[in-house]
Amino acid sequence: MLPPGTARSAGGAGRARRPVDDDMAGVLLFHHSLGLTEGVRAFADGLRRAGHTVHVPDLYGGRTFEDLAEGVARSSRTGFVERAARTAGELPEDLVYAGFSLGVMPAQKLAQTRPGARGALLLSGCLPADAFAEEWPEGVPVQVHGMDADPYFTDDGDLAAARGLVAGAADRELFLYPGSAHLFAERGAPSYVPEAAALCAERVLSFLEGVTA
Repeated sequence: MLPPGTARSAGGAGRARRPVDDDMAGVLLFHHSLGLTEGVRAFADGLRRAGHTVHVPDLYGGRTFEDLAEGVARSSRTGFVERAARTAGELPEDLVYAGFSLGVMPAQKLAQTRPGARGALLLSGCLPADAFAEEWPEGVPVQVHGMDADPYFTDDGDLAAARGLVAGAADRELFLYPGSAHLFAERGAPSYVPEAAALCAERVLSFLEGVTA
């Protein structure tokens, strides 16, 4: 998930503001290292069409990148996780935290350390269960999605971390899709895989329905 040299932790947490409608899930979705692309926006729009409130902060101030190294450099300069935490501080605590690739880092940190989390959706990335706390918080469900031959996901430790995270937990799931694409669920990306993306979206919506049931 994280290219070599990318930091895996950072501080920051926020305070609750306004309540989320109990009938639907509020989602805080973080973009990947290339920025807030149209594909990330489209994914968020799909959740909104199902009735969910989705917050998608632009942590790059409007910039997007086509080159992974440039995007990672931008995230390092701007304090990616710190900005994400500040955004969360302006929102209610009872959120589902979601992220694509690099965005998994703040999503997982907030799900593990910010009280009231309803769940976590980790797409194309996962950190160890003890990355930000001694263990994953009880009662916070998780879905991890990734491709079984994606080198960022399989070779950088994310797949092993995901398997460790879900082991023995009924409310934590790992979904593997055949293929080597990294941003497979992002419409319009060169690595977009429509069939896998559709199944991923279906599972994500089922998850969101479950956390508000």
